[in-house]
Amino acid sequence: MIWSWRRLFSQPAAPERRPRPPLRAPQAAQSGLAGDGVSSAQALMGDLEDRFHRFMLGLPDYVDRGIDNGEPALLRRMQIVSERFDVRSLPRLPAVLPQLLHALKNDNVAGAELARLVGRDPMLVGEVMRVSRSIYYRTLHSIQSLQHAVVLLGQDGLRRVATQHMMKPILQASAGARGLVAGQRLWDHAERCAHASAFLGKYAGCDPFESYLAGIVCNTGTGAIIHLLDAEEVTMPELLSADFLNACAGLSHRLTLRAARHWELPENVIRALSEQGESDTKRSPLGKTLYVANRLAMAQLLGDHHILESCPDLSQVWPDQFAPTQVARCQQDLQHQFDHAETSKYAI
Repeated sequence: MIWSWRRLFSQPAAPERRPRPPLRAPQAAQSGLAGDGVSSAQALMGDLEDRFHRFMLGLPDYVDRGIDNGEPALLRRMQIVSERFDVRSLPRLPAVLPQLLHALKNDNVAGAELARLVGRDPMLVGEVMRVSRSIYYRTLHSIQSLQHAVVLLGQDGLRRVATQHMMKPILQASAGARGLVAGQRLWDHAERCAHASAFLGKYAGCDPFESYLAGIVCNTGTGAIIHLLDAEEVTMPELLSADFLNACAGLSHRLTLRAARHWELPENVIRALSEQGESDTKRSPLGKTLYVANRLAMAQLLGDHHILESCPDLSQVWPDQFAPTQVARCQQDLQHQFDHAETSKYAI
């Protein structure tokens, strides 16, 4: 039986809240110095990730006072529950998707063959037709057939449409009182992370589709963690410590990896997901790309929702992985592609 949060976190009075300072890249990190620069960058990322976790859970942005005595016991119970989680209960991938993605690895596959595979999934057909008729793809001649739409999208566009068709319902299916909002926020981040991963992946020599896919799925397990936390009564959720939320993120990461293996995603994607908790030097090119893209997406999304005063310049935080100009271009492209007005309608 899961204990009540009320017992664990009941406090006589909440401590005074202090607003956090704006999130900025530290001076040492900006100057490219080692030592203090590395620790400053780590502190910056820790603050960014804590704010992101609180935003996903709908918690206030709060400077906490350290781990609560009841949190380790709660975390152990959550670990037990997450280890028993049956990944087979996750929504199944559309039956046609593995065949379609396999066909898309062949650069010479005919448009008629791709259209035949897409045509086996009515929902995917609708999505392909909708995207192909959007302003981005609009042509002088109207779309007359599914094959015409497939050819217009091209292999890269079709890969992205198929991936979104696969993952959007899964990420938006988080249950509980915050389910709809949390699910939309997860998807908003996934889109940005996938876009940033594909953008940076070209500099790291990664396969464009694998980069995009890794970004889309990297926080799949967060929905399950939101469900576990939302099932409990929280007297003062703003008192949850950064260490506790970081440990929850670790549980989410392990669930994401299990889901990726269950879905038999490409080997490079699974490897990149498994490397997210390792040091920079041990990560593969896709692992490094995903690590940076994930945090750029966090910063951009939090800036859009005014959790941050503005999106911080993170261009010089990872000089050993990407040139500052490459990260700066990625941040600019994210800002261009994802207008804050599009996400503001989902805010509570």
